[in-house]
Amino acid sequence: MSTDQRYVVISSDCHGGAGLLEYRDYLDPSYREEFDRWAAGYEIPYEDLKGEQGTRNWDSGRRLRELEEDGVVAEVLFPNTIPPFFSASSLGSQRAGESRADLERRWAGLKAHNRWLAEFCAEARGRRSGVMQIMLYDIEQAVREIRWAAEAGLRGGVLLPGAPPGSGLPPLYYHDYYDPLWQVCAELGLPINCHSGSAAPRTGDRPEDHVFFMLDLRWWDQHTLRHLILGGVLERHPELKVVFTEEGLGWIPSQLKAMDGFCASMRRDGSEELSHGAQVVGRLSLTPSEYWDRQCYVGASFMHPSETAIRDRIGVDKIMWGSDYPHVEASYPYSKEAISFSYAGVPEAEVERMLGGTAAELFGFDMDLLRPIAERVGPLRAQVSAGVDTAELPAGVVKCPAFAGIVPGSAQARWADNRKGQAGS
Repeated sequence: MSTDQRYVVISSDCHGGAGLLEYRDYLDPSYREEFDRWAAGYEIPYEDLKGEQGTRNWDSGRRLRELEEDGVVAEVLFPNTIPPFFSASSLGSQRAGESRADLERRWAGLKAHNRWLAEFCAEARGRRSGVMQIMLYDIEQAVREIRWAAEAGLRGGVLLPGAPPGSGLPPLYYHDYYDPLWQVCAELGLPINCHSGSAAPRTGDRPEDHVFFMLDLRWWDQHTLRHLILGGVLERHPELKVVFTEEGLGWIPSQLKAMDGFCASMRRDGSEELSHGAQVVGRLSLTPSEYWDRQCYVGASFMHPSETAIRDRIGVDKIMWGSDYPHVEASYPYSKEAISFSYAGVPEAEVERMLGGTAAELFGFDMDLLRPIAERVGPLRAQVSAGVDTAELPAGVVKCPAFAGIVPGSAQARWADNRKGQAGS
């Protein structure tokens, strides 16, 4: 057990980006006049990117101050604001290009974001790990951008975009076309990041389209995991690391069990109709669960006691806690309470791994640099172990899924779900 009094907390899921007009200076100069025309008529569609609330995305001092107040000493930074020439956040989905020129404009916009992000991370060196953005329509250009971004200090890895219908891209991640992407990330030690929503295509702008986009997010996450494992990507690239972030944890054991069962049945059943499956699993040297153990991780945003209870089925060293700052549903400014609620009674060594140890190893954080900061601001080990009295939680916690099932101010069950989960884990 560590002699430190507080935990080192690294959020594996935070978001940020430049203000819309700030991106101009990071664009290739040949696009700046076109950007001026585009920006003059563009209306930001998200209220939380406007006004004082929006500054959390790019105000470096404010981020450091608010994260420290919340007990967090370092963060993995996913995108949030609108890059040049995009209609909406690139994290949600990347629509098919209207033309080659449209694709090239948006590619220039993502490069501008990467250049801004490299500078932003450098402003708090050692405390931010930026996730770079790419487009897939020119895979060799994507590889060059990944090499540039890695040299510029972006160690958070690559955000995996989708291959939307009509894009002309192979919709199957195990297609040979994508092998240069997997190879360069494995070579440079950069994880592939699958963030909730980033690979799911949007079918339109009707209210129903938005509803089904949200409902289908987890299906697309499972789709990606199946492609990478059963399609042989993790077999061909054993050094590649993959992270599934802000997607929950409960689906993982059932998916691994289903794929393990599929592979076992394909191997033992020699019937003709299963011959294609036998060919697929015959190229795999491990079971799907073993590939997960070797190469996959989960960014556990809003981790709930019910998820803590199944941590052994996922792998304690595969789970990385996240706050989702600065989103409305984030655990901020109640992250210390969320951590105590989720991890009450869990052995300290396991809590250390989930709160910071695994993220430090995967995303390149220096724990020796972070520990002195954590000793000022991190959650106290004793308080985490003791848990929280749900009757004393502030009313504001209801915004965050980490507190699902809690009615602040009522004396219900005092983290009974957590105790029950610990007994059953």
